[in-house]
Amino acid sequence: MRENFILTRAAELDALQAFRDFIARVCKQLKISDDIAFQLQLACDEAATNVIQHGYAGMNPGSIMLELRPQSKKITMILSDFGHPFEPVPTDAPDVDALMRDEPTTGFGLYLIYSTMNEVSYFSDEQGNHLVLVKELK
Repeated sequence: MRENFILTRAAELDALQAFRDFIARVCKQLKISDDIAFQLQLACDEAATNVIQHGYAGMNPGSIMLELRPQSKKITMILSDFGHPFEPVPTDAPDVDALMRDEPTTGFGLYLIYSTMNEVSYFSDEQGNHLVLVKELK
């Protein structure tokens, strides 16, 4: 059985770099490709940003825990928090023209998460909210 890797940080934008660095170190240690590491970092950035900006809205910022669970053919990434629950749903591709015109758009982060991960699920329990992202290893 492989070791799980866990990093907990305050739910602040400064934590995003720590999460990216953590994913890079773990992937390097496990000899996971840079391409997959980048996809994990991108999905984590988007999910953690949503938690920071929306999950803890109107609350004192709590924490976000990032857990990586490597297996032989996949890696599972779990982001846990104690903010407002929010169940992600797949979204259509964002309107790129609106982005180019600097018009407000929504769902871009969720689109990136669903586009880069093989499985996306979510659940809440007494231990918080948990976004479970699975990436198959090549």
